[in-house]
Amino acid sequence: MMVFILLACLGGVLVGLSRQLNGRLSISTTPLIASFWNHAVGFAVLTCLGLFVGGLLPAGAAAAPWYVYLGGPIGVVFVAAGSWAIARIGAVNAALLIIGGQMVTGVAFDYLSDVPTSFWANATGIVLIIAGMTVSRSRRKTGGSR
Repeated sequence: MMVFILLACLGGVLVGLSRQLNGRLSISTTPLIASFWNHAVGFAVLTCLGLFVGGLLPAGAAAAPWYVYLGGPIGVVFVAAGSWAIARIGAVNAALLIIGGQMVTGVAFDYLSDVPTSFWANATGIVLIIAGMTVSRSRRKTGGSR
């Protein structure tokens, strides 16, 4: 189990590093150029890894429904928007916004897909996320940094 925890932590560090690099590149150029380079490098690395390890084109990929391929275009928009946001609101606020948005969207997807959930647990989680973001913003505005 410890290996998976360490892999998750490494993934989080790499995502944070990627966001920082994209934000910095976005400041120097534009968010679309930062998104282009993010996807170009990712495509090259993952293609090489797929060729080396195998499984670049898994069996049944052509038979998958069309909507499973929407992740690519959504990812392009997400990376470009993230690069734009980091340049304007900072990396920490952008990370909070992304994490909060993912959690709230996950709850919404659970309700839309009729997954059995506890309304009060979900409502409490959303309220805590919004409260945490509000506290973070209010501390920054008042200049307190305890």
